[in-house]
Amino acid sequence: MEKHTYNVNISWTQDRKGMMCSPELKKNETNETYCIEVATPPEFDKGIPNIWTPEHLFTAAVSSCLMTTFLAIAEYSKLEFVSFKCDSKGILEKLDGKFVISEVLLFPEVIITDESKRERTERILDKSEKACLISNSITSKVTMKSEITIQN
Repeated sequence: MEKHTYNVNISWTQDRKGMMCSPELKKNETNETYCIEVATPPEFDKGIPNIWTPEHLFTAAVSSCLMTTFLAIAEYSKLEFVSFKCDSKGILEKLDGKFVISEVLLFPEVIITDESKRERTERILDKSEKACLISNSITSKVTMKSEITIQN
């Protein structure tokens, strides 16, 4: 596979917040760029509540990468499943005088209809976590505790 580039532009708007956009992401058929507001989290001085933060986006990148990798591997493996969801937590702490996301906890849940597919589903989840390009690109520890539920 050749190299790919993903463009993100950010502009300060006021206080401790700004708008983050990507020229590659367009709203519907219009040419308007899709943007989200980002801010310093409220745990920091002058942080703003209820707005996406870099810490949320970091955690979301790991979690969404797990999902998209799972979806691709499940499709190639012809695994039938009812649903996939993943709760996640990014753990922020100060280590050696620097703030870091030291760990990302992933709690994926996959619902399947056939008990005999449980082990295969577990293997695909594990393979997805190991193949996730975001997890492979960061130094934070990634811990996954999966749950597989059978729907009758």
